[in-house]
Amino acid sequence: MNHHEIKTQIGFLIFPGFPMACLTSAIEPLRAANEISGRSAFGWKVIGEGNERIVSSADVGFDPDVALSELDQLDQLFFLSGPSGRFQNPRKSNASVRTLARHGVSIGAFSGGIFPLARSGLLSGHKCSVHWCYEAAFKAEFPDVIARENVITIDRQRITVAGATAAFDLMLRLIEEKLGAEIMTEVACWFQHPLVRGDDVTQKTPTIRSDSTDDMLPSAVAQAIRLFAEHVEDPIQISRVANAVDLSTRQLDRAFQRATGQSPLKYYRMLRLKKARQMALYSNDTVTEIALSVGYASSTPLVRHYIQEFGLTPQEDRRAINGIRVKGNAPLPSV
Repeated sequence: MNHHEIKTQIGFLIFPGFPMACLTSAIEPLRAANEISGRSAFGWKVIGEGNERIVSSADVGFDPDVALSELDQLDQLFFLSGPSGRFQNPRKSNASVRTLARHGVSIGAFSGGIFPLARSGLLSGHKCSVHWCYEAAFKAEFPDVIARENVITIDRQRITVAGATAAFDLMLRLIEEKLGAEIMTEVACWFQHPLVRGDDVTQKTPTIRSDSTDDMLPSAVAQAIRLFAEHVEDPIQISRVANAVDLSTRQLDRAFQRATGQSPLKYYRMLRLKKARQMALYSNDTVTEIALSVGYASSTPLVRHYIQEFGLTPQEDRRAINGIRVKGNAPLPSV
């Protein structure tokens, strides 16, 4: 073993309510790479804003190795958080992160960690990966950040991933760069990790009211759903969508019924309601603001449809999720 080898030092900045799976999915492949290679190629630290214990979304507590303000010798820093994650002392802590960035540290985030990272201002003008369940709330709060559906996004010195499995993929990439493809493959096989995904892979998202994912749909239906998704705030007529995918309205209806078990109109409304629910759970927007953002002229029809679909109003839904928040006021689920 080369005792003078320069370790790649990676820091994981955890916030109350952070998704524990993201932390273990990042650390375990690095630990395995060190063992397999017989080299201390990677080092890692769990970081808190301060030194106090931090409780994850799974109600498991972690004691940070070091406080953010005391960091040194770091190559990469990743934020791990739910969408409500905020620094208790934003001026001091954001300054610490910006100092690290100025000194060449790559700054990134896993899953909901993009929210406190974006609040620091360090994602402005950058592309980033946004988990599909946070997309509507993220785009509303951070219109100057370019949100992508890709599982991994590397844009200059910003590295973002959309979920725990994507964090594992990113670590495999780092292992390959430092130790080679053979070690990387062995690490993946240790954990029976199915594949290594690059940053050109988009997330799988569940088809509404179906057991399939969006990549399993017929081409015309998938194209239509993409158009629906692009027209959440400014609804598009079903006839225009049918025309755009070279089908008659009736043909599109039949294709949707076969693929999803529902009409295009019902699917489209449910898509907009799902976006509204993301906003209700992961933003502080009023019901009127949420209604306008998903293409309703006022809150009244949105609330009526919301109750029909979810069994409670957006305000009641928000209060219910607040009732099961863990320490640090982080809403579940954290992914």
